[in-house]
Amino acid sequence: MTIIAWDGITLAADKRAVSNNLSRTLTKIFRLKNGDLFGACGDMSYCLQMREWAQNGMNPEDFPKEQRDKDDWQVCVVIIAGVLHLFEKTPYAIVFEDTFYACGSGRDYAVAAMHLGKTAKEAVEVACVFDTTCGNGVDELRQDQ
Repeated sequence: MTIIAWDGITLAADKRAVSNNLSRTLTKIFRLKNGDLFGACGDMSYCLQMREWAQNGMNPEDFPKEQRDKDDWQVCVVIIAGVLHLFEKTPYAIVFEDTFYACGSGRDYAVAAMHLGKTAKEAVEVACVFDTTCGNGVDELRQDQ
């Protein structure tokens, strides 16, 4: 129930959170103290735990044990020097070589939009039109700022 998109320059995300059928507004992407970008899809309390792990140097020994759950883990991305690093169930990143990436329930819409030349922000806006679980505005962060 999220859309996070990366176009090689900008990381963008919708702001909708849903809790017990109540729509709320929150931020899902962040700039870490070293300048890297972070975004996550899933249970926000666990996403924030992953953000703290990334903020503190991504030491494999400090990887949150809750993230290792084979059935209940969060999708987390860290943009390091313009390269997307995907973290799922282990502290070892999956690095895709594609120009753009998206995750969350609006992923397919966003990927199609970026394939057609839209920016990450525009791709999130497109996803918000078609995926009813996405919305409440868009945040965006540029790697170079």
